[in-house]
Amino acid sequence: MQTIKAAVCHAFNEPLVIEDVQLAPPAAGEVEVTLDAVAICHSDISYASGAWGGFLPAVYGHEAAGIVTAVGSSTDGFKVGDAVVVTLIRACGSCPSCSGGQPTICETPYDTVKGPLKTSKGEPLEQAMACGAFAEKVVVSHRQIVKIPENMPKDVASLLSCGVITGVGAAVNAAGLRAGQDVVVIGAGGVGLNAIQGARIAGARRIVAVDMTEEKLSIAKEFGATHGVLATSKAPWKDAYNALGGRGADAVLITVGAIPAYDQAVRYLGRGGKAVMIGMPHSGDTASYEPVILAALGQGLIGSKMGDVVIQRDIPWMIDLYEQGRLKLDELISGRWSLAQINEAIADTKTGSAKRNVIVFDRA
Repeated sequence: MQTIKAAVCHAFNEPLVIEDVQLAPPAAGEVEVTLDAVAICHSDISYASGAWGGFLPAVYGHEAAGIVTAVGSSTDGFKVGDAVVVTLIRACGSCPSCSGGQPTICETPYDTVKGPLKTSKGEPLEQAMACGAFAEKVVVSHRQIVKIPENMPKDVASLLSCGVITGVGAAVNAAGLRAGQDVVVIGAGGVGLNAIQGARIAGARRIVAVDMTEEKLSIAKEFGATHGVLATSKAPWKDAYNALGGRGADAVLITVGAIPAYDQAVRYLGRGGKAVMIGMPHSGDTASYEPVILAALGQGLIGSKMGDVVIQRDIPWMIDLYEQGRLKLDELISGRWSLAQINEAIADTKTGSAKRNVIVFDRA
């Protein structure tokens, strides 16, 4: 075991505590990654607030990039010195879901409390989301990481681990958008902006962003939205209908976990359209629909976890798009913070004004 610094959650809705924790060496099929950057996702905040329950104490964080510094056996060609991104998609590779090309819904359980993390006293410490990346190092499955170009900035690369693949993947993989279709994206935050980018890359004709503020709608247009609609208007779906030339959308991408957004989503749909559920409401929250309308109009509701990506396929593709100037990543970063400033970074993220805040580690 080695000792590292991590931001630990001891109680829901309380500040994280920077302290020493123990990290085990990588076992067979695992790698150790010394982190350069980890972005703050709203899922981390929801977990830390108790929205989905879970074991405490815990180390959250799952959107990271760094350098491989140790490897176990059978790690599929990864070696010390490789630059990688670290995702939360811990897939076994052999269950029915993995074999069917859906590793984001792997059926093989992984006990995050019995993972490589322990408290400084050797007591159980949850490796949340199979990552625990609010820390100087992580030990994860080799199936959770993807090599990146050595010269790619790690703070930028970290965004590929969750927000980017979730948003772009939802548009391309889950919604299966075709060139010329019309799209509504509800929420213009970190995931929403990437859903907008995904719709643009897929060739959508019109992309309508829906959000609470004019400022975020303006930003959405920088990422590819053709129109913006304020969610605060009396009937925003009617505004979107007008923006789409008098018809409903072929796809509605719901990128926020707010129940009002889910309640209204189907109102934006056209005949044969589908609503893609991406944002994660709190456990126990429910939404209401009138099923007869969905049935009569041939509409559908589908869930999308992590953009339905296969990281070994999709992340290299997205890196190519970034290097070609076709995928915005640098522009997603709102601020850079140290690990010691993580609670400030979380507070800033909670305001809703940030696209993505990134914790940057000083390894000098």
